[in-house]
Amino acid sequence: MLRATYRGAKRAVVFVVGGVLLLCGGVLGLVPGIPGFPLVFLGLVVLASEFPWARTWLARLRARSRRVWVRLCRLGRACGRRLRGRPDPSPPKRDP
Repeated sequence: MLRATYRGAKRAVVFVVGGVLLLCGGVLGLVPGIPGFPLVFLGLVVLASEFPWARTWLARLRARSRRVWVRLCRLGRACGRRLRGRPDPSPPKRDP
């Protein structure tokens, strides 16, 4: 009985803390100049400790953020090469 009460109380606290972090991250995402992404990510991490649906959302968010990071790194390298006057490593295109 005590174990079930403890588990329920823990789930409630995790839900409230994670929900508040998600809500604050969402609100800060709407305010110009203040990034809310870290709070959304942290809220999902807290919620994922107890809820399977949050684990799914967190996995999707991690996969998407990795793809975006890779694209940004590629773009940064390409822009850096152009700024330094170096050509792209891609082979030159031939005219038919």
